[in-house]
Amino acid sequence: MADTGSSFKIEKEMNSRRRFLVAATTVVGGVATVGVATPFILSMMPSERAKAAGAPVEVDISKLEPGQLLLVEWRGKVVWVLKRTPTMLESLDLLEEEGLLADPDSEKDQQPEYAKNHTRSIKPETLVVEGLCTHLGCSPVFRKDIAPEDLGEDWLGGFFCPCHGSKFDLAGRVYKNLPAPTNLVVPPHTYLSDNLLLIGAESKESA
Repeated sequence: MADTGSSFKIEKEMNSRRRFLVAATTVVGGVATVGVATPFILSMMPSERAKAAGAPVEVDISKLEPGQLLLVEWRGKVVWVLKRTPTMLESLDLLEEEGLLADPDSEKDQQPEYAKNHTRSIKPETLVVEGLCTHLGCSPVFRKDIAPEDLGEDWLGGFFCPCHGSKFDLAGRVYKNLPAPTNLVVPPHTYLSDNLLLIGAESKESA
């Protein structure tokens, strides 16, 4: 039976913690997955001319619910904005403890300095990351289900690339011994206010 008061600190509680995590899946990039799909939102896009020039994109995240994924287009690429729940953040600790990640401390240069931290983000609850696998550029799928048969018992939710099997956790960190060589890319971004995100620039002045 799930232990909702678990602190996720001891390994023998792993199975109960996994059962506690909510099982669901979301489709990203048109690739179907099993299970219940979590709704995602496509953000408001800038003008075609602005997109062609690679202009920064302002994104209102005020209505983004915990566990929900927002898709944003920037420079012809999909950028994901994920609002992580406390349980999702706790899963990051567990994966580090188990030694399953290739670059848990983000030593490779796949993010700005301000995102080179435990959560790979400015705000712990909000992940901003490019939705492209670092192997060959396929679009991974957002999978929130816990320990599914096709992904294994060590899966605590994250992003799965169906092209060649690479797996990334909920901070975009790649699992060991898989084709993708590095963590997902965190693009430059900043907050203009608590609920207004600017993707593609590190300040309003640099937009």
